[in-house]
Amino acid sequence: MNVMRPHRHRHDPSKNLVGFLIGDVSYAVPIAIVREIANPLDVVALPHAPAAVLGVAHYRGEIIPVLDVRARFGLPGTPTTRKTKWIILVSVDRLVAIVVDAVTDVFGTAGAELAPSPPLGGGEDLRGIAGVTTYDGRMVFVLDSSRFKDVAAAAGALGDGAGGRPVPLPRGEP
Repeated sequence: MNVMRPHRHRHDPSKNLVGFLIGDVSYAVPIAIVREIANPLDVVALPHAPAAVLGVAHYRGEIIPVLDVRARFGLPGTPTTRKTKWIILVSVDRLVAIVVDAVTDVFGTAGAELAPSPPLGGGEDLRGIAGVTTYDGRMVFVLDSSRFKDVAAAAGALGDGAGGRPVPLPRGEP
C-alpha cells in the first residue's frame, strides 16, 4: 500500500521578498517581516486617525491597525475585489496589516543588492522606498518596512497603545 504524504514546501532563502501590486506598479516587502497574507476583514474606523490608517481589525485574537498603501502614496481608493489582500507584517513590536491590490509572487534579488531609489523630491519620507530591484522584467520598489511603524504607532496611540496585544475597542465604536 502506497501512502501519500503531504508535500512540504521548504523555505527557499533566495526568495526573500513578497511582491504585490498597487495599481500597475510592483512593490515588495521583505518576507522576514510577513506573518501572513489574508483576505480583508471588517475594519473599525478610528476617529482622528492619519489618512493612511483605515482603522483597526480583529485579527486572530489581536486588534491590529490596517494601513491603506494607496492613501499612504496619495493615490485614489479603489473598490475591494477578490484580488485585494492584506499582508500582515510584524513591524517593530506590533502587527500591522497593509492593504494591497493583489499579491503577485515570492521572489528574490538573486543575491544582488537593491539599487537606491531615485530622488523624487517632496514626499520621499511618505513613500518609504528602501530600494529598487527587477523581477520578471518589471521594476519593483521594495518598501522600507520600518516606515510602517510611525503610522502603526499613530494608530496604536488612538486605539490600543499596547504594542499589538489584544485590547478592547474604545466605547461607542461599533
